[in-house]
Amino acid sequence: MKINDENTAYYHLPGLFEFYELYSLFLPLFYNHREYFYDWCEIGSIYGAPADCLWGGGRVGFGDDEAEKVLRLTQKYGISARLTFSNSLIKEEHLSDRKCNRLCEMFGKSTGTQNGVIVHSDLLLDYLKNIYPELYFVSSTTKVLTDFGQFEDELNREDFRFVVPDFRLNKAFDKLGSLTEKQKSKVVFLCNECCYFGCNDRKSCYENVSRKSLDEDCPDFICRSPGGNEGYRFSKAMENPAFIGTDDIKNVYLPMGFRHFKIEGRGLGSAVVLEFLLYYMTKPEYRLKVREEIYLDSMLDLF
Repeated sequence: MKINDENTAYYHLPGLFEFYELYSLFLPLFYNHREYFYDWCEIGSIYGAPADCLWGGGRVGFGDDEAEKVLRLTQKYGISARLTFSNSLIKEEHLSDRKCNRLCEMFGKSTGTQNGVIVHSDLLLDYLKNIYPELYFVSSTTKVLTDFGQFEDELNREDFRFVVPDFRLNKAFDKLGSLTEKQKSKVVFLCNECCYFGCNDRKSCYENVSRKSLDEDCPDFICRSPGGNEGYRFSKAMENPAFIGTDDIKNVYLPMGFRHFKIEGRGLGSAVVLEFLLYYMTKPEYRLKVREEIYLDSMLDLF
């Protein structure tokens, strides 16, 4: 893997647990047939959380694959695994959760590529820093950092190796261009968000997921934004004013000094996530070949 190459984009991919089967097929293709894929991109991390994680947030995890199996796969290919523990409502009594602590211990002690945790709660962050110093930390997009001053303050926190701002800062080029090189190296842009650009309920939506992860009795969040009842569609995401495509990455963001790009999709199916991998990473002339390699494997349920 190229490290800190200014001409390389690092993708942070969804579904560490959720899409284990997909990645067990895709990663051998990516690393053994690099001619199929853009030479200017690498995999920076794969993020996610298994089902029923108390500390989970962002999206409700549904993966059931054993952590040992997941960790072996990422370590085999030198990929950083990021536990998505972005619950915003963590309280003191939640810190002792056995399942989440076991995962942090396992991912923290693994040899090879360092693993990390995506966090929202400062209470959880302080706990993890003290108990699992082997892990690095990422400030979650669930904080909905739309104010550029607050985003810059977050970048200046030494606690975080990376910070994911709200997608609505993606095109704030006048302000993004004023960041220092150190600040730029910590920015991870969310590329393919489908959420309505003018949504005012994003924090409430994420908070609802946090409550469900804590097993609180609460109604489902009802999205009132235009098109909110349609579900995720990649074609719709591409029309979002904040969408970051491959041409944007190559011609705008990399020359500006930004190298990290997050692909959302933990709550979607394998077939949709595969389309992200094809669009963002695969050369057009090889997309059908990669798609066939994945689709024709009878072990994978793509829907």
